Amino acid sequence: MLKLHGFSVSNYYNMVKLALLEKGLPFEEVAFYGGQAPQALAVSPRGKVPVLQTEHGFLSETSVILDYLETLGGKALLPSDPFAQAKVRELLKEIELYIELPARTCYAEAFFGAAVEPLIKERARAELLAGFATLKRNGRFAPYVAGEQLTVADLMFCFSVDLACAVGKKVLGIDFLADFPQAKALLQLMGEHPHMARVVADKDAAMPAFLEMVRSGKR
Repeated sequence: MLKLHGFSVSNYYNMVKLALLEKGLPFEEVAFYGGQAPQALAVSPRGKVPVLQTEHGFLSETSVILDYLETLGGKALLPSDPFAQAKVRELLKEIELYIELPARTCYAEAFFGAAVEPLIKERARAELLAGFATLKRNGRFAPYVAGEQLTVADLMFCFSVDLACAVGKKVLGIDFLADFPQAKALLQLMGEHPHMARVVADKDAAMPAFLEMVRSGKR
């Protein structure tokens, strides 16, 4: 059986978890927080989360894991047409590079009570505004990011845009979805998805212990 190593508060972990649930692939969850200890690096070469354990060994990097899962059958989360597949991967990468990663630079202030330097916040503001503008231009939202089919781009979308919006409101004083009703509607649609309820419930249940671990420095 596949084993998903990570923790339920991680948005990247939850992307893979939702993919596994959507595809109907059986899997076991294994608590793993990454890091630079030898035992962690033996599982994840960069010490990152998530990691997928297969019968052949370990796989890290979320987009790589998502591509691998497509080879295992179940519900398709990529179109069959090669160009359409490439467009989905393009959208996924744009959301990650231009929305998820810039927002992440402000997570400390948005979620953990630590101050972020003004220069970092200004850079995040500029990059996020450009990132959302890119998504407006390239996303189809019909109703999903790449069209009528739920794809891996939607997994990156729903677990990145929500956090970026929280950063916008809590740290930058911006509502990134004020003039982006299509994205707002898709977040609502994804929130109503049956498997999303399990992912969110697991995240909420794990959050208190995770925050305590962060505060205590034991992570």
